[in-house]
Amino acid sequence: MRLYLAGPLFTPYERGFIAEYGARLRAEGYECFIPHEHSLKTDDLSARAVFEKDGEGLFRAHAVVALLDGPMIDDGTACEIGLFYGLMQQDQNRKGVVGLLTDSRQDRVRENMEGKGLNLYVLGCIEATGGRVVQTIDEILPILATWRQELEEAGST
Repeated sequence: MRLYLAGPLFTPYERGFIAEYGARLRAEGYECFIPHEHSLKTDDLSARAVFEKDGEGLFRAHAVVALLDGPMIDDGTACEIGLFYGLMQQDQNRKGVVGLLTDSRQDRVRENMEGKGLNLYVLGCIEATGGRVVQTIDEILPILATWRQELEEAGST
């Protein structure tokens, strides 16, 4: 099963965290496209080049795992979630989006108002894919295992 790991990649922490949970998913047998592992030449950092390179992974993916941490969701990540939802409308082999929200600033918010701190449209899009938002990588694994089994039963992995 092919995964696209979405999330902000602008700091060493962000890249390191995504690489860390990507390694965990790979250890579980998932093929992971992690955008910063597919770096572009310094002289070709155009918007089109970034879109095309990342699109290679997103357009092939069966599912997306999206890091949602921060005071608000990264705009590129939100775009990737929405684009994947659109791709799902054309292909039943695309399974969904799982959002990973580990940010402790959201703890109180989760208890008081669903979606606060996470754009409700983005949350609705994630839920419309059949996915959900979780707090740990351990919560992601059973969701992905179910989707992988569905793909295997359909002969689509």
